[in-house]
Amino acid sequence: MIHVSETLMLQTVEDFLTSDETARLIKIMDSETADWHPVGQAEVLPAPGAAQQILAEATYRALPAIRRGTPSIAGATPWSYTELTAGQSVPTHLDGIISPRTPPRRIGRIGVAVAEADAGGRFYIETTSDPAPWTGAVLGEADGYLPGTPVSRSLPHAPYPHAAQPAWLAGPRKSRWLTDAGAGVAVAYGAQVIHGVTPVISGRLRRFVTDLVDTPPAG
Repeated sequence: MIHVSETLMLQTVEDFLTSDETARLIKIMDSETADWHPVGQAEVLPAPGAAQQILAEATYRALPAIRRGTPSIAGATPWSYTELTAGQSVPTHLDGIISPRTPPRRIGRIGVAVAEADAGGRFYIETTSDPAPWTGAVLGEADGYLPGTPVSRSLPHAPYPHAAQPAWLAGPRKSRWLTDAGAGVAVAYGAQVIHGVTPVISGRLRRFVTDLVDTPPAG
């Protein structure tokens, strides 16, 4: 049974990528994105096969650490890639659990930077006691959750993820928590966690992201 605390977790994996894997991923994406010109802020690009393999292996190694607090997580979906340059950010948003009654359920998300911005571009989460992020609906055993599990609102990731913070999320008073996770350090966070990335002041943030789900990947 999925517990609401799993959808609100925050976990770092400091050795998610080795320095060699980080360098290889940068090299792969240098080639892959040579002619890529993002149309929207924080536009995502499916990671190519060579990058997927490296990230899948890293995820497999990290699962024991991630599952200490989120035992319902069984694997991850294919990874995507995004870049942020000066003036760009990921506004405060909430992913939510898409189709919460149908496996594979998105319990969380995980992101890892392969190159940090020179200044800015820091991942953060926000917490609030305001009821605005919640739908009022609850899930139970028949849905695969502990009885009384609340369901948050959700925002889509496509085609341009989180172009602006929605009004229902901008209104409530919130407290912000910044991370200092560097390149190669993965940050896993629950699907019902409010989060974002601060504006890049200079340089370029290069990051991979994916969903953490309750069903093992095929194959």
